[in-house]
Amino acid sequence: MIDVSVMIRPRMPIYEGDPGVEIALAQSIERGDVANVSRLDLGAHTGTHVDAPRHFLPDGPGAGELALEPFVGRCHVADATAAAGPIDAAFIASLGLPRGTERVLLKTPNSRLWERDAFTRDFVRLDGSGARALIELNVRLVGIDYLSIGDPEAHRALLGRGIGVVEGLDLRAVSPGAYFLVCLALKVAGCDGAPARAVLWPITEREGRPPRWQSALGSSIPAPPEASGDS
Repeated sequence: MIDVSVMIRPRMPIYEGDPGVEIALAQSIERGDVANVSRLDLGAHTGTHVDAPRHFLPDGPGAGELALEPFVGRCHVADATAAAGPIDAAFIASLGLPRGTERVLLKTPNSRLWERDAFTRDFVRLDGSGARALIELNVRLVGIDYLSIGDPEAHRALLGRGIGVVEGLDLRAVSPGAYFLVCLALKVAGCDGAPARAVLWPITEREGRPPRWQSALGSSIPAPPEASGDS
């Protein structure tokens, strides 16, 4: 299992203009309280998080209304480390995504930016044509390894079609290929996004042995349907 979530902490990269992170004890054993209880102050789009349609569509559903299915299942980590500018339709075509892929995580040069404490605008993201290209491939989820999936046009295109959007992934330790993804956002009523914990299991299906993700999650979790390609 690979944790691809960013540690939430003070002095971490925060998208320009978003609230920072403050963690403080509201109750403290040292001050005579029975237990430690922390107060968290942070924005909905801090670290690894899910965008709800309401982020760009005023009447769209909030984080608490998101369907879970797009955020759980087989995914493909795509090698987009050659991206040097906007990820457009031509670049998406060059990725050679396996036929039937439903969830795509874009591993880009952004991953190295998590080594910094401050936000930078020098990161790659989808433009509108790249988002539409993924829509045409019938994906259900798109994720990226920094704090924005794309420009406003890309956001509106993906969120307007109900496609899951995951931002702020840490893919530094992840090789391109097939994985099983679980990424569940906090169930926050009416919110335009929410922090999430995201984990990957490599899919290495050998004859006579269950995939690693299935062993980890247990037999109560149904296997995804078999297909000729990764989905």
